[in-house]
Amino acid sequence: MQNWKCSAAHRRAVTAAATLLLAFGCGLLAAPAARAQAAQPNPEVRVVTNMGSFVIELRPDRAPLTVANFLRYVRTGFYTDTLIHRAVANFVIQGGGHDATPPYALKPTGPPVDNESGNGLENKRGTVGLARGPDPDSGTSQFYINLVDNPELDPLPTRWGYAVFGKVIQGMNVVEQIGLVPTGAFGPFKSEAPLTPVVIESVSVVAPSTSGATPATTAPAPAASGTAAPTASGSAGSGAAGTPSKAPTPPAAAAESGHAPSKTVTPPDGTPPSKS
Repeated sequence: MQNWKCSAAHRRAVTAAATLLLAFGCGLLAAPAARAQAAQPNPEVRVVTNMGSFVIELRPDRAPLTVANFLRYVRTGFYTDTLIHRAVANFVIQGGGHDATPPYALKPTGPPVDNESGNGLENKRGTVGLARGPDPDSGTSQFYINLVDNPELDPLPTRWGYAVFGKVIQGMNVVEQIGLVPTGAFGPFKSEAPLTPVVIESVSVVAPSTSGATPATTAPAPAASGTAAPTASGSAGSGAAGTPSKAPTPPAAAAESGHAPSKTVTPPDGTPPSKS
């Protein structure tokens, strides 16, 4: 009887030891996997234009819906042979919606994406945002690149902002050169359009290792003091959301051309407000 008791105790000890070893082994296997997942680099895309190319690092950690939307257009070749149809020195360049051949028509797009402007990413120089109209959730394919810091495009407690979803990490000099081209009335555009077409020849996903760029630092999260912008599922129906302040409604014709009037009016479809 004594021998049986010792044998049972021994079996329990062996079972406990085996369980600990198994748990430890699983932990060793899970830790590298978790580290690998945490270290997954942000996706990058290369934009090739007839004036040169630049690389954008995307931020799915902060703007998952907007990045997924943008990548769908990239992977289907939507941006091939489209225009940078707007260039405003010391403000933004904008493109990704109009065909690069006459009559420079707007291309059909997919459904709009929810506004993610409250994600903590600011409209700083070199950042990339989703253009939209007065409706905060109206962004589709068009994107803009900030040539300078543009805090007026960031959200406020009383209104929506323009969602930043990436940053130029290579070729900012090309972006700046595009921002300096002569502009005016061209085709369907009444002003701010490059007089010599600036064409997006292709946009493609590239391996992060090919860019040679260091990972972007994480932007601070939105403040929790009551000053954060409304979320896409929140107060869009409050009346103030979705419309930049100081803004009467622009003529409907402005939306058709893709041209944004001055900063003192609500922007039409697919455009951030102009900077006077």
